[in-house]
Amino acid sequence: MPRWQSERCVGETGSIPRLAFRGLCLQDSPLGVRNSMTSVFGNPCFGWTDRLQPTTTPLFQPVSMLPQPSTVALHTPGVKPWVRNIEVKVSTCNWDPLLDPSDVAQPAAGTGRDSGMYLEYFATTAPCPGTNSMNSPDPALTGIMMAQTIQGIQDAGVIACAKHYIVNEQERFRQAPESAGFGFTINESLSSNVDDATLHETYLWPFADAVRAGVGSIMCSYNQINNSYGCQNSYTLNYLLKGELDFQGFVLSDWQAQHSGVGSALAGMDMSMPGDVLFNTGTSYWGANLTVAILNGTVPEWRLDDMAVRIMAAWYYVGRDQIQVPINFDSWTRDTFGYRHYVAEEAYGLINEHVDVRAEHRTLIRQIGSASTVLLKNNNSVLPLNGNERFTAVFGSDAGGNPYGPNGCPDRGCDNGTLAMGWGSGTAEFPYLLTPEIAIQNEILSKNGVFQSITDNFAGMQIQALAPQASVAIVFVNADSGEGYLNVDGNTGDRNNLTFWQGGDILVQNVSSLCNNTIVVMHTVGPVLLSNYSENPNITAILWAGLPGEQSGNSIADVLYGRVNPGAKLPFTFGVDREDYGTDILYNPNEGTGAPQVSFSEGNFIDYRAFDQAGIEPLYEFGFGLSYTTFSYSNLVVNKLTVGPYTPTTRQTLAAPVLGNSASDAAQYQLPSNFTIIPLYIYPYLNSTDLETAANDTSYGSSDSVPAGSQDSSPQPMPAAGGAPGGNPELYDVLYQVRATITNTGSTPGEEVAQLYISLGGPYDPKIVLRNFQRLSIQPNSSATFSADITRRDISNWDTNTQNWAVSTSPKTVYVGSSSRTLPLSATLS
Repeated sequence: MPRWQSERCVGETGSIPRLAFRGLCLQDSPLGVRNSMTSVFGNPCFGWTDRLQPTTTPLFQPVSMLPQPSTVALHTPGVKPWVRNIEVKVSTCNWDPLLDPSDVAQPAAGTGRDSGMYLEYFATTAPCPGTNSMNSPDPALTGIMMAQTIQGIQDAGVIACAKHYIVNEQERFRQAPESAGFGFTINESLSSNVDDATLHETYLWPFADAVRAGVGSIMCSYNQINNSYGCQNSYTLNYLLKGELDFQGFVLSDWQAQHSGVGSALAGMDMSMPGDVLFNTGTSYWGANLTVAILNGTVPEWRLDDMAVRIMAAWYYVGRDQIQVPINFDSWTRDTFGYRHYVAEEAYGLINEHVDVRAEHRTLIRQIGSASTVLLKNNNSVLPLNGNERFTAVFGSDAGGNPYGPNGCPDRGCDNGTLAMGWGSGTAEFPYLLTPEIAIQNEILSKNGVFQSITDNFAGMQIQALAPQASVAIVFVNADSGEGYLNVDGNTGDRNNLTFWQGGDILVQNVSSLCNNTIVVMHTVGPVLLSNYSENPNITAILWAGLPGEQSGNSIADVLYGRVNPGAKLPFTFGVDREDYGTDILYNPNEGTGAPQVSFSEGNFIDYRAFDQAGIEPLYEFGFGLSYTTFSYSNLVVNKLTVGPYTPTTRQTLAAPVLGNSASDAAQYQLPSNFTIIPLYIYPYLNSTDLETAANDTSYGSSDSVPAGSQDSSPQPMPAAGGAPGGNPELYDVLYQVRATITNTGSTPGEEVAQLYISLGGPYDPKIVLRNFQRLSIQPNSSATFSADITRRDISNWDTNTQNWAVSTSPKTVYVGSSSRTLPLSATLS
């Protein structure tokens, strides 16, 4: 099979010429197509915009939350979904919940607000994590987002990939060699240590939604889980994912996350990416080693068949057998002609066809950006502006362009100019980047107004001269993060703090001290500390615009000038102090050179749940967001449905089948005499008919890496909480139907995201947990009906004794409102 930089995609599987099967092309990212000039969407799911539900029409029907950009791109009218011929999108659905500023995919405990992972995922539990995708620390919100994204991508004929499985909550110490490059000597990746109940109720929750939505692939993570690596952890992969959640697709490793051959195969990993042990070494844990393990019986043949069936099942499931075109781009160079085998410098020819697949994405990207913008403060209804202000001044490097160009920093590894995406492997190449400075200037000049700007945060004299002249000053500030292989301004993936970058705080203070109508716009990967901005009378409005993509300027201008009435809500909490969050990432090794240990001792209490538990008043709470109009809530009705009791699954699996007939003679697996080898490729062929010689391993014959029971092909009892994709199907029985009336009491059409929370009532439960939401468009003096279902899973806790979900006897209460702290409607669930 190809390995790193051997073929044109960031990951490819081997071809099977006799079956006319080309293999799979795996490609980042959640924002577009990595290393290929395509449309660049914003980081997904900022701002609870629209939950998109797939229909038979080309576009989703908006309900309550924003779709993942790649999902929308694939469903844009007139665009063929596989024009780039990507089979697997490997940065589509991430979940790292440590509420930090740069990731989005999976709530972890004990990481931190500064984690860099916010960029690559839907969620994180600490406020400073660092990857490159998008964030919410809430499992229900993330689960809904993941399910909708998966359905959209796979309806378009591309295999979605949910990641990173599991409790992957910070960038720092995710890999020992990477850490060494930044001056840390550790011999193993960090271990995320989490208890059984927290694992189920917070971290596994959204993956259950992903599996139930039919996700074709799931990526195992770099970190260890309770001191066992994510890609060779038999409990999390075999028992939880493939057993309890009944996942039918394939598990692939993150790039270089594989740490063993036999161990990872028997623990449940199905695909090694990119194939080599370390990039460009030509060595592999699998390849010929897997051939040896199959032939000597260490890895049963049925397990190899299982890997292949899972991969091909996903391929057929999304319809890749119906249409396939040649790959028309290259991940390693923008040159039109070059080597197909980049690192080997072989097979020179046409490698980049520069196919323009953008269509009308710009309109949709602009809409998503404005619909995702959260209005946090609007004193005396200073917004929307009308464009006829006497003198408009824009301040901040975040308003302008990168002097090196929008793609001037590899993988966006810098914070120059306006922040429209984070950094790392989850990035894409901007075809252009329309900055706020340009968009606002166009707005003002179209009305023959006065406009000036300063995009140097440190131009103190010039700022002091310009700010007092302005009748409205719009200050743009940002905070960035990304993936751990890059260091940006001393931040190795995860953020070091919760302040604005590039002296942004000083900029805001300087401008607001000189102009009594200062509007602050934030492009950040997660929460930041806003000092006294919320109380400062000279700061009349504050907006959080996330990371909006190529149409950044137009999106924010649409909100500032009233073409779009903001309706989005915060997917995390803004605290007053860093310590308010309760969790943080680990900045220094705590076990000498051994694996750093991160204890998720906060359990389920992350973000708003932690604030509620500690009685801390947030600055802006989870779910908060203002509008240019006002809404009222009334008429809560809860209907209890009649359903049967919850019954644990007691069935057994089928025996693992062996498919076809394979030869056991090692002579038949030697390199064919007429075969042309591509340098550094990974091949399954042996160099000796003696298996021990072919293995060339001093530990040959050892059973240390064989998990107990992993070679047993007999029928196995299903977990009581399992039985179908997503878990026991009775978990999804609807027990209650909830309705409420939402009325637009203002004079402007607007959209409101009504939110449903539940109090589980137990002494160790969070005060409330989000379970559903719906975004409603409502005309002035009109009403709309909020409707949501409550399932058995929504009111259940994980019982560690029975290893199953159970509804406790504690009183249950449902709440409906506009944020986690504004819940005017409530009712007891009988």
